[in-house]
Amino acid sequence: MATSTTKALAGDEPPGPSHRTGGDGAARRRGALLHRLDIKGAPYAFVAPFFVVFAAFSFYPLVSTSWISLHDVELATLDVMEWVAFDNYVELWGDSRFWNALRNTITIGVISTVPQLMMALGLAHLLNYRMRASLFFRVASLVPYATSVAAAALVFTMIFERDFGMINWALGTVGIDPVNWEADKWPAQAAISTIVIWRWTGYNALLYLAAMQAIPADRYEAASLDGASRWQQFTHVTVPGIRSTIVFTIVLSTIGATQLFGEPLIFGQGPNGITGGADNQYQTLGLLLYEEGWKNYQMGRSATVAWAMFMLLVLVFVAHRLIRRLRSRTS
Repeated sequence: MATSTTKALAGDEPPGPSHRTGGDGAARRRGALLHRLDIKGAPYAFVAPFFVVFAAFSFYPLVSTSWISLHDVELATLDVMEWVAFDNYVELWGDSRFWNALRNTITIGVISTVPQLMMALGLAHLLNYRMRASLFFRVASLVPYATSVAAAALVFTMIFERDFGMINWALGTVGIDPVNWEADKWPAQAAISTIVIWRWTGYNALLYLAAMQAIPADRYEAASLDGASRWQQFTHVTVPGIRSTIVFTIVLSTIGATQLFGEPLIFGQGPNGITGGADNQYQTLGLLLYEEGWKNYQMGRSATVAWAMFMLLVLVFVAHRLIRRLRSRTS
């Protein structure tokens, strides 16, 4: 049987003389507060262990990599470290290969991300209409994403092959000379971007499609009554309605472009894959990280490149936040 104290904490004690004096009212308020904390705090109690594990496995590599970047460490003797402070960062700042890899990462990222997201937006808009076999088309759009990067890169490498590739064969039928896709800078970057576009367009299209289906139908009905065309409904209703999803895909694509590794590595077909071609014409930051650590055996420099990639993402995120704040203030 519950005591009066338990009832008071639970808020079940009926009003009596103590209620008039204020004691029972305070107990009832404490009980209600504990009840609300119990309900609101339950999800955090279940989620907290996940975030603890996530933080442990996320911050440890960051701390460990930052510590290694301050030392001269070779791959064969990881337990032997020579303190060099910020010398690795100074050398990286003056290394022309780093700036070349940074430019290649940015250009390949732009060439692959902009067409990819525009095509995904158009594809999602088409799939949003009621059409036969819509489920088939949605599943088919995920096939490139489900394909391994190794298989996709090998197939596209054969397609862009100089002497027997399908692309040069098609160009030859219209009188255009064969293109050396691997040896020249811009053709190589365009070919690598094609692999990225093929793999990720369908995935982003399904994200956009899910966001489009969450837009209330009465918005389109109101726009139609106002005389808006299909294109006007798309630009004034659909795009603003999925703006947060578009920002999310831009962030994902930026992270993926910064970490681009498998596509250019396999596209190089051998030793040139690590260096990004004979003249480093398509070497990305990911390839430079691999070259420094697993070809030159300089793990300190490799960790420095990793931190440079991380700081690049931080700068992009800060720039995005500043742009959003400036837009909100001006509006």
